[in-house]
Amino acid sequence: MSILPQIAFLLIFALAGFFLYKRVSFLKRNIMLGKGETRNDQPEERWKTMLLVALGQKKMFKRIIPAFLHLLIYVAFVIINLEVLEFIIDGITGSHRIFAPFLGSFYGVAMNIFEFLAIAVLVSCVAFLIRRNVMKVERFNKPEMKGWPAMDANLILVIEIILMFAILTMNATDQILATRGVEGYTLLNGLFFSDMIQPLFLNMGDGTLVAVERFAWWFHIVGILAFAIYVTYSKHLHIFLAFPNTWYSNLKPKGEIQNMPEVTKEVNMMLGMPVEGGDETPAEIGRFGAKDVNDLSWVNIMNAYSCTECGRCTSECPANLTGKKLSPRKIMMDVRDRAEEVGKSIDLGGPGLEDGKSLLGDYITKEEINACTSCNACVEACPVNIDPLSIILQMRRYVAMEESGTPAQWNAMFQNMETSFSPWKFAPTDRFNWADQLKNEETK
Repeated sequence: MSILPQIAFLLIFALAGFFLYKRVSFLKRNIMLGKGETRNDQPEERWKTMLLVALGQKKMFKRIIPAFLHLLIYVAFVIINLEVLEFIIDGITGSHRIFAPFLGSFYGVAMNIFEFLAIAVLVSCVAFLIRRNVMKVERFNKPEMKGWPAMDANLILVIEIILMFAILTMNATDQILATRGVEGYTLLNGLFFSDMIQPLFLNMGDGTLVAVERFAWWFHIVGILAFAIYVTYSKHLHIFLAFPNTWYSNLKPKGEIQNMPEVTKEVNMMLGMPVEGGDETPAEIGRFGAKDVNDLSWVNIMNAYSCTECGRCTSECPANLTGKKLSPRKIMMDVRDRAEEVGKSIDLGGPGLEDGKSLLGDYITKEEINACTSCNACVEACPVNIDPLSIILQMRRYVAMEESGTPAQWNAMFQNMETSFSPWKFAPTDRFNWADQLKNEETK
């Protein structure tokens, strides 16, 4: 038997591994453009959150129909990958269905389960294509979803459909060859779904069937390897990043807004209180808020790469629902796009962050961040616990504290809070005058 197919497989496998390693290294470097942040507290709660939200898809089921369809694809992705393991071993060793002799009759049962899941994926992907392109669900047709984002979503669905057809074609032709007693093919006890399409191939000769079966096998495994690389460029990177993203979730109450460490340190030094990291005045005070991706934390950038672009955050955002320009999904997409731009510039020996651009201004406008009501609806809606509000608040802090660029009405409120300890311009001693007035009226 020729070893050329094994050599070809090893070369393709090694090449895919190389490209995957390069891309993963690129993504890791981009994520680490952000500032350091430690989130290792409450490990038990973090494991629980990851298991429930990422593995159990708890938050998906707020919308039952897409959640059920997504669950079918998710389960198929996990289980069918067991068959991919057999593909890889067969490709390396030159064997065919290497697990069949060891699993006996259960192997046929397993193949039927895989085929059922393949059909489930086909149905789900067709349903998702209809939702996006025929029903035109509103959240999939927002301005930020034009062009590549829409094509990416459709492309992934079409690729998954083709890969599932490849599995069914391979099994159908494989079993015809096994029935004819062709050497190297194992006869199974009936494959329910692929048996249905066998009539399409029954009139073919053995040589043609072998060619079709081998083409389907190679198409599927090479397609899987190419898909693994493509996913790292796609919104479907959430398949992998959902797990670390949910583990590093913000476990604090949603209404709690994080203090700025730079301001806290300055205030503590002024009051003579202990300062974390020592009380030495730094040579240069850190930037207040965030202007570019390097001002955000690495968790914020990982959030951006974990975004599925499902639009649940935007569909729940009261600002967006009332016609404002703010879209939490666009915020996350812009952070990811800026990180990609900076990363590519660094790789090419370019200026990187010093390219004259910034996240705030070139990607995200003040009008967008000023429209946010800080209600946390986007955070609550996200299926993988992404936090767009954290990024919005950091950019608003930059505008307020570094540029003094907030709207005039806000500046008046800030001044009142500084001098009168309330948003309204009256002395703190007059704060309860309304109560005294009400009491006087009641005694009349």
